[in-house]
Formats: sequence, structure tokens, C-alpha cells
Amino acid sequence: MKDQVEDFIHYLHVERGLANNTIQSYRRDLNQYLAYIRDAEKVTHWQDVSRTMITKYLYNLKDEGKAPATLARQTASIRSFHQFLLRENIVNHDPSHHVGVPKAERRLPKVLSLSEVEALLSSPEANTPIGLRDQAMLETLYATGIRVSELMGLNIEDIHLTMGFLRCMGKGSKERIIPLGRMALKAMKQYIEEGRPKLLRNKQQEALFLNHHGNRLTRQGFWKILKQLSLNAGITKSITPHTLRHSFATHLLENGADLRSVQEMLGHADISTTQIYTHVTKQRLKEIYTNYHPRA
Repeated sequence: MKDQVEDFIHYLHVERGLANNTIQSYRRDLNQYLAYIRDAEKVTHWQDVSRTMITKYLYNLKDEGKAPATLARQTASIRSFHQFLLRENIVNHDPSHHVGVPKAERRLPKVLSLSEVEALLSSPEANTPIGLRDQAMLETLYATGIRVSELMGLNIEDIHLTMGFLRCMGKGSKERIIPLGRMALKAMKQYIEEGRPKLLRNKQQEALFLNHHGNRLTRQGFWKILKQLSLNAGITKSITPHTLRHSFATHLLENGADLRSVQEMLGHADISTTQIYTHVTKQRLKEIYTNYHPRA
């Protein structure tokens, strides 16, 4: 079996003219693969290799913590090698034909604790127009879970203070109506009545959230604001504009909200996207159990 690997390496060098570094990568990948097939699967001829064996090998690499790029390269090496064996009539089938790269597990989104949310929402200086704006933005993000792009796209007419909701346009130009909580309504009302008029330069401006120049605040502008406010709040973990959206969904589910309602508020087309937050809440339950159960 080792001879066929060396024949393939020779083919890559002579017929395909690949760079030496690339050839060495193939050699390392295939020698590692060969060792698994011989030692773990007890196979003595490439004809006897099955798709299941290849899949098990790749998942073993995944379980060892190999990076997605490494898994993709290993898969490509194995496919190329088995195609070579088939062309050379060393085998009569290609077991790697339908083998896919093992999917990386979805990373759980970072969320803030309730105390961190309180610290962040309290960090703007509420006695300045900018502070009123920042507080209204943070309260709205946490109260509604809308995306930052949706927040920046809000116009003054999208806020209905008396009815207590906002209207936003999500992905695919889908309109959502989302309730505003008591604290978000209070912050929004104060900003619209006291903060926004002092930032406004052009009465024709429709944007809800304005920068120093009276123009619509951008996502990049909000990102800078969030970084500074999180520092002011003493939050050490790295957070992004999406963190409040994640925290909104997680805290709702932790307090008993049903998945469908959270899906509707987040504007997810597929509930499977929303289900990532159930993993977060399960992880939190496990932490609570471990920390507080006397027999844990």
C-alpha cells in the first residue's frame, strides 16, 4: 500500500508538476491516512477501503480538534489519491466519491450576563444628546433583538411610541413589527424629544439615529460607540454589535419564551437558525447544575 502512495507522489511531481511544498503536504496527509487504514481498520489492500472507513478517519481528525482547513485539505488529498488508484486500475471503485468534509460544530454565540447587560445599558451619559442617543440604541437592541443594520435603517416614522412598537425591514425586505419594552420606550421617547432635535441639522432628515453631523449613523459608527461603552462598563469579554441580539434571544428563552415567538422577533426564516440559542440555554443550565447541585 505504501508503494501506491509513493507512485501517486511521483505522479504529482512528474506529471502534474506541483510545487514541492504542495507535494510534501500530500505526502504527510496520505502517510497519516495510510497508517490509520492499516492499523485501525486492518486493511492490507486499497481495494478493500470503504467509504465508511474514510468517513471515520476524517471524523477522528475532527475529534482531535483539527482545523476546518486541515480537514478540507485531508479530504482533497484522499479523493485525489483514490481517483489516481482508479485511473491506474489498481482498484475498481472510488470509495471517496461521496465523502464530504465533516461539518464544523456551530460556535455558540457569546452572550452577556444580566449584570453585564445592566452595566452596558447604564454606561451612556444620559444628560447629553449623544448619551440619550446611545442609551436609546442599546435599550432598543436589547429589547427587540433587531440586527444592527436594521437599527441603523430605522426612520423616525418607524417608531410608534403610543402603541409601544417599532417597525423594521429585515433580510429580503421582510417587515417585522416588534414590541418595545418599558425601559426601551422610555429611552426612545427621551431621545426623540430631547436628544435628536439637538443633533438634527436638516429638518428633512428621516433617519432616527443621527451622528454629530446630523446624518444617519452608520454600522461602523455604532461599532466604535459600542466598543467604548463596553470599556466604560468594565466588560472584559470581547463583544460585537450582534452580542445584544444574542443576549436578547438567550435571556428570553431562559425565562420561558417559546422558540417560535423568538424566531418571529429575530426575523429568522428557518427555526433551525433560532435553535442555536437553545444550546446556549442548555449549557447555562448545565453550569447552574454543576455549580449548585450538592452531588454534581
